[in-house]
Amino acid sequence: MNAVLLSVIVPVYGVEGYLYQCLESIRAGLTAEESASVEVIAVDDASPDGCGDMLDAYAARHGDLRVVHLSSNVGLGPARNAGLAEATGEYVWFVDSDDWLPAGSVRAVLERLRAERPDVLLVDHLRVYENGRLEPDASSSALKDPRLPSLIKVQHTAWNRIVRRGLLAELDLRFLPGWYEDVPFSNPVLIGARTVAVLDRVCYHYRIGRLGAITATRSERHFEAFDQYDRMLAWVDARNPEPWLRNQLFTLMVNHLLVVAGNDGRLEPGARRAFFKRLAAHHRRHLPAGHPGDAGIKHRLVRLDNYPLYAVLRQAYRMTRRDPELSPVVSPALASTPQRAQAASLR
Repeated sequence: MNAVLLSVIVPVYGVEGYLYQCLESIRAGLTAEESASVEVIAVDDASPDGCGDMLDAYAARHGDLRVVHLSSNVGLGPARNAGLAEATGEYVWFVDSDDWLPAGSVRAVLERLRAERPDVLLVDHLRVYENGRLEPDASSSALKDPRLPSLIKVQHTAWNRIVRRGLLAELDLRFLPGWYEDVPFSNPVLIGARTVAVLDRVCYHYRIGRLGAITATRSERHFEAFDQYDRMLAWVDARNPEPWLRNQLFTLMVNHLLVVAGNDGRLEPGARRAFFKRLAAHHRRHLPAGHPGDAGIKHRLVRLDNYPLYAVLRQAYRMTRRDPELSPVVSPALASTPQRAQAASLR
């Protein structure tokens, strides 16, 4: 039996101020026996700062970190693949180097993996803001129901799911290049898994709003999300999914792309109309036959490719966020409970 149960893969780029906290958190509190079941592989993705030297120094001091240095910057997805190629553990956990694990997380994960041996183990997380505020993720409630229709709604990231390494080979799944690399990976591993377990415990702290993070960077590269959804849905469609699954993935796609469309931190104002038009085209291209219908006013505006009204509603929402006394400006259609929930991605 493989002595290494868990390989923790940490891609590293431009995170000098956060790297040690991440590395220290992985083995914190583990006994020597528990530590022997874990290997940590850090991938220096040609980081332009001092991260490469920091990793080498850490490995020299501790002797329990393997460092892979890439000769050129390849991006988060291929860097994870480089670490995966070096992994020997039965399971892999992809941990981002600007995040960290709460005390006891690895021990809890090891215990659950040994007890159940699932294909995928999902864990809960907290969002951590630069001011130190901790906040549960809106999708975490989906972990309460261990069935696939609920678990598909959990935030689709690589770091909240520990995956049996052999499953990735069986499904021929690797990370693809480009931004939003988690899209064609995270839900396919759930869909392809025979068994999924849930550890209803906060095992990950996800840093929000860090300067330099993709989700806090205005760039045309956010348009790469469309290609990633094309790849994910092509993988799913090749497996003849049940209608409920295809419908749910479509709705999740539109919701996610609406979040990107409405986020000032990701798109320049002049790019928003073009992004919305691409979203409307994706809606037409991927709408499943027999889809039950629009999931609210924003979905209807996407289906109609009506950017002017979307822009008006987005601005009205933002005004009410700044000044609650202006709330009557918002149309009655946005005042119902389902519409209020959707309005969150107008910001």
